[in-house]
Amino acid sequence: MVQTHATEETTMKKYFEFGGIAAGIILVAFGVAAIVLGYQGKNTVVSSLKEQQIVGTPDMTPKGIAAEAKAAGLPSSIRLPTCSVANLPVDNGTRARCFADYMRIHAYEATGGVPYAKMPRYATANGKGTNDPTKALTQNGQPVDNAARNTWVTETALSTALNVSYMADQIGNFGIVVGIALLLSGVGFIVLAVGGALRAGGWLFARAEKAAAAKNAAASGV
Repeated sequence: MVQTHATEETTMKKYFEFGGIAAGIILVAFGVAAIVLGYQGKNTVVSSLKEQQIVGTPDMTPKGIAAEAKAAGLPSSIRLPTCSVANLPVDNGTRARCFADYMRIHAYEATGGVPYAKMPRYATANGKGTNDPTKALTQNGQPVDNAARNTWVTETALSTALNVSYMADQIGNFGIVVGIALLLSGVGFIVLAVGGALRAGGWLFARAEKAAAAKNAAASGV
């Protein structure tokens, strides 16, 4: 009965130690994969942005844009950028987001501080615009779109693409951080499991211990 209980305990130890090592190996593998994928994602963002050859304009500094906003009569409620990309290549997610923020202010300057949702759809002779197609300027029998409104459409499309680059860059950073955490966790699992196996009776080293015991017995002539 005692021997059966000891055998069961040894078997359970074996399963726990094997499970710990297997879990550690899996975590290490996932950690390495997460780091590689995160790095590849960041590299894709950088290479894609470099291909566009975007460079910040000289006014893309907090001081420069503040002067422009004041000259354009923009309301103080509009948040101004605090970063700077003046004369710098937009080649990473952080600069892409900064550039997009300046594009937003440039769009406000072009539309007199009026956001897209509050702009009339069609152009009029007095420049105020209208949502009534019968009062709009016409071309070939069709009402003319408000050009300032189209400026917002273009700005939104471009700034969204730049902000997505920033998001992708941050996701890449997150993947790398998670990968490092998984890698360290996996190593910790393996260390704990092997540490348990090093104890007397651990299944990983039981054969080595038996061999050493047999050698010592032979040497002592027992």
